[in-house]
Amino acid sequence: MPAIWIEAAQEALPIGIAEKKGLGHPDTICDEITERISVELSKYYLREFGAIQHHNVDKALLIGGVSEPAYGGGKIVKPMSLIVAGRATTLVRGKPIPVEDIAVETAREWLRRHLPHLDVEKHVQISAQIRSGSPDLVELFHRFGQGETPLANDTSYGAGYYPNTPMEHAILRADRLLREEATRREFPFIGQDTKVMGVAEAGNMQFTVAIAIIDRYITDVADYAEKISRVKRHISSALGLPVSAVAINTADDIERASIYLTVTGTSAESGDDGQVGRGNRINGLITPYHPMSLEAASGKNPVSHVGKIYNYFAMDLSRSLVEQQFTDSAEVFLVSQIGHPIDAPQLLHLKLGTLMESKNRIREYAREKLRELPGFWKRIVQV
Repeated sequence: MPAIWIEAAQEALPIGIAEKKGLGHPDTICDEITERISVELSKYYLREFGAIQHHNVDKALLIGGVSEPAYGGGKIVKPMSLIVAGRATTLVRGKPIPVEDIAVETAREWLRRHLPHLDVEKHVQISAQIRSGSPDLVELFHRFGQGETPLANDTSYGAGYYPNTPMEHAILRADRLLREEATRREFPFIGQDTKVMGVAEAGNMQFTVAIAIIDRYITDVADYAEKISRVKRHISSALGLPVSAVAINTADDIERASIYLTVTGTSAESGDDGQVGRGNRINGLITPYHPMSLEAASGKNPVSHVGKIYNYFAMDLSRSLVEQQFTDSAEVFLVSQIGHPIDAPQLLHLKLGTLMESKNRIREYAREKLRELPGFWKRIVQV
């Protein structure tokens, strides 16, 4: 069994920073699509062969296009390009697997569903470059297919914490608010590409929000400014904050009519590019004041890639320790060794707030949770 170290967490600082990139942000697009491809591949493998096969489709690059936004509606001059790359099992018992077709169609479907102002056929070129996996990593999957405990296919670590701070909760609320159907009906000019940055200092919170505004709903710069003011009041009211605590599109220069207009609701049409792993962690936030891994979890296989599983597990265990009243706050760290069973990490480190149970009982509970790891993939794939 792994060594389980328990120590007291440091006292929370009176300052904090966190951010969330919205669903239409180029980095989020790459993360979401690669993760969806992994899920669809997993379901295909399960349906056809009874077990998930080796795959890691965790590389994607979204190359921005060229657009000409205009009041009342502009145009896309050059389409954006999405390149998905990785490794996957392409042949099982003599049957070829349409891996790249699955990847491309999954990407198209995700874009259609989540970016309604984007013409997927005209505005995006999608390419999948997915090759067979290396024999040694494919071999690690054989035990899983035979019902044995999966072996880690990487030496990596996971990190997680619970609970969120009030500011982090507010960031998540603001993001949900911008995506709600009621908000979209009231403010149809809000694009899917948003970002919320929060700063907490001595109990005060300030939020800077970026919103890609859709040009067809804007008549002139005065109309733009009025609509931004309405959204600002809406967000501040929903969060229970003064209007002065929320700033939107702070790079705008209203006097010069230099404003954040887009044709499709995402900056990927012209202003920005995207890549897997540069955005939100699995809890939906980027939290420099809380532990997090730089590992790109999206697209990695959910069975044996500890760069994915351990980050999910760390968040799950930290939340469970608090909800089961072992402590009032938790930070969890664990590290794997390639080729070793995923439920036997080299180290499990818990940094806990006020203890409500003995350390021995907490260690026992952590070991119980570790035994769930061989089946943890079912929660990720949702089967």
